[in-house]
Amino acid sequence: MVEVKPDEISEILRQQLSEYKSASELEEVGTVLQVGDGIARVYGLTKVGFGELVEFENGVQAIAMNLEEDNVGVVLMGESGEIKEGDSVRRTNVIASIKVGDGMFGRVVNPLGQPIDGKGPIEGETYEMPLERKAP
Repeated sequence: MVEVKPDEISEILRQQLSEYKSASELEEVGTVLQVGDGIARVYGLTKVGFGELVEFENGVQAIAMNLEEDNVGVVLMGESGEIKEGDSVRRTNVIASIKVGDGMFGRVVNPLGQPIDGKGPIEGETYEMPLERKAP
């Protein structure tokens, strides 16, 4: 008969528990209530901040602008035809910003600073600047 050693079992369990890494992350997710004219009304993003980027399930991004008690108005930064009522929206915890610097000269970008002129990625020295900030 095998002898059970509680000390060894306890040590093995402690070691395995100390090495355990949880892969789950909490995300605040909302639902689109209404879409029209480049604006979406979203329910469920109770902790979203003004100017924060949010992302729809199809990858389109938006900026939270109108924070109300029961919903949030977001300005779409992509094609509004791709967004429909019931779509999921998640917070990114990132305030909208744009790249500035010498690498931006002569480039055509969207409001998020992504190149839309067909000349490839932006090269040269750039740094991030928030879209909404106090005037100097």
